[in-house]
Amino acid sequence: MRRIFPVPPPFAGSAGAAGAVAPGKAAATTDAAATTDSTAAAGAGLARKAIEDIEAVEDIEDIEDIEDIDLDEVYAYPPSAAHTPYIRANFVASVDGAAEVGGRSGPLGGEADLRVFRLLRWLSDVVLVGAGTARTENYGPVVIPPERRERRVAAGLAAVPPIAVVTATAGFDPGARLFRGEIRPVLLTCETAPLDRRRRLAAVADIAICGGSAVEPDLAVRALAERGMTRILTEGGPLLHSQLAAAGLLDELCLTIAPVLAGPGRLGIMKGEPWPAPAALTLTQILAEDDVLFLRYRR
Repeated sequence: MRRIFPVPPPFAGSAGAAGAVAPGKAAATTDAAATTDSTAAAGAGLARKAIEDIEAVEDIEDIEDIEDIDLDEVYAYPPSAAHTPYIRANFVASVDGAAEVGGRSGPLGGEADLRVFRLLRWLSDVVLVGAGTARTENYGPVVIPPERRERRVAAGLAAVPPIAVVTATAGFDPGARLFRGEIRPVLLTCETAPLDRRRRLAAVADIAICGGSAVEPDLAVRALAERGMTRILTEGGPLLHSQLAAAGLLDELCLTIAPVLAGPGRLGIMKGEPWPAPAALTLTQILAEDDVLFLRYRR
């Protein structure tokens, strides 16, 4: 994987790997949120310069090939995320903006995307998804290799992050694959969800009421934070993504651009009611492998 956008990791001084400490290195304690205005301005200037450099490149093969990028480092959460909710979204989309082919995102992702997909899960406290995505993609528990479990525990994280599902109806079969792991999922639902469903699912999941007739995004995030889950990775779907962003809760977007044209009529990474105005993002990182781009934006 090559670094096209040579910007330093956006959380300089972070311990990497969601707080994990590399062998022989001490953990950093400086909160990146305390960055001064002048430092931020300098970073913005560097970002603009990097973009100018990209535009000046006539042949992508001329870009320096960095063989050993530490993905744990470049995708590390800010130190403040250990105690303050930080929501990162991860999506894959085609060049023409499609987030699905045949109703699923899987056909758009390749080996490199799967590698980043897994890493982002391994760095998180919880994986947050909407009910439709959980059903369509047949979600199961997060799989963490033994060596990663050890690193997570050493960094103060749970060995395995749970799946958290936003569901206004609690319409899940307790025998579904989602509930077959060693870690109980969290179901973020609302008061109007049928009580009998909630009672059945309480045997296999942690139930949190996060609103009256609908799940309120801020209450859902608060429910996760109260459970010590502040490094939040959302994998969609597009409706949940839009709701989090519209509520001002989305801190970061990791977007993989697959080198395909999916054609018209496809669903994008956002769905729902129109916004009164666009929300600006700042590009902080571009990585590439083969013809796939890995973009990282911050709010």
